[in-house]
Amino acid sequence: MESLLAEARACTACAADLELGPRPVLQAGATARLLIISQAPGRAVHLSGIPWDDPSGDRLREWTGLDRATFYDSRITALIPMGLCYPGRIPGGGDRPPCAECAPRWHPRLLAAMPDIRLTLLVGSYAQGRYLAGDRRTLTARVADPTGLPPGIVALPHPSWRSTGWMTRNPWFETTNLPALRARIAQALA
Repeated sequence: MESLLAEARACTACAADLELGPRPVLQAGATARLLIISQAPGRAVHLSGIPWDDPSGDRLREWTGLDRATFYDSRITALIPMGLCYPGRIPGGGDRPPCAECAPRWHPRLLAAMPDIRLTLLVGSYAQGRYLAGDRRTLTARVADPTGLPPGIVALPHPSWRSTGWMTRNPWFETTNLPALRARIAQALA
């Protein structure tokens, strides 16, 4: 695992397309039981080099009920984005999509090196688009009704500031889904 992570962190395959240059940010361990797949690091994470080291990470940790020590323990939790590097900004605001070639290049190898994964959280539309490609429902429909998801998979919205409005429109997420999510995580980590 250590050599694979070193190889991934040294990747420069998309360097020409990255506004701030390559800096792959991920966390994985051979014994991890929880896998969180998200879109791509934001600018703050690119600068710190620590996955989810931003307000979205604070919200995600709140949603999952994980403390920082558990969240950042690679023996327990793997944090792998669809694009390992910050993709840059779109003119007019917002981050660009993750580099499309990144997940096919790294995910199969990384996932194969983590045989103990018990629960996978697919955070946001990019992760769900890849791993739930046959599920034509909207993100909201997948989150609201997880019965159609494969075993061991949970669909979540992205925890950015934009999800505040989504959560207001969908109060069931906090009252029903988050307690169920925390229970599933506790079971996976037990």
